[in-house]
Amino acid sequence: MAHDLDALPPAYLAFWGEYLMPTLTTLRANGTPHVVPVGVTFDAGQRIARIITRKDSTKVKNILAAGADGARVAVCQVDRGRWATLEGVARVRTDAATVADAVRRYAERYGRTPSPNPDRVAIEIAVTRALGRA
Repeated sequence: MAHDLDALPPAYLAFWGEYLMPTLTTLRANGTPHVVPVGVTFDAGQRIARIITRKDSTKVKNILAAGADGARVAVCQVDRGRWATLEGVARVRTDAATVADAVRRYAERYGRTPSPNPDRVAIEIAVTRALGRA
């Protein structure tokens, strides 16, 4: 079920705040999907989903390989019969302020602040589509 990004249901938004471990799907150079568990936050007002990770991760390499326009990706989470998917264009962010903001948002959702990591980057997904039953 597709949702209007300008009028996401409260239950859908609340679902993205629960302590769940979503997956991120990126595409490898050969076109096959790479699916991994991630911590993700969603700012519906900005239409941005954020993920923190290491700069040398496969997901980062896949996104960078797509070029300056970014990579088409999806994040999805499931809890029994409830599910939600956010689709959009991902870009890797390395500036300290953006990474710190992503870490802060992660800490709010997951209740713990990750240890400092000089190799940390943020993946920002400009959300273009929201699907699900939450």
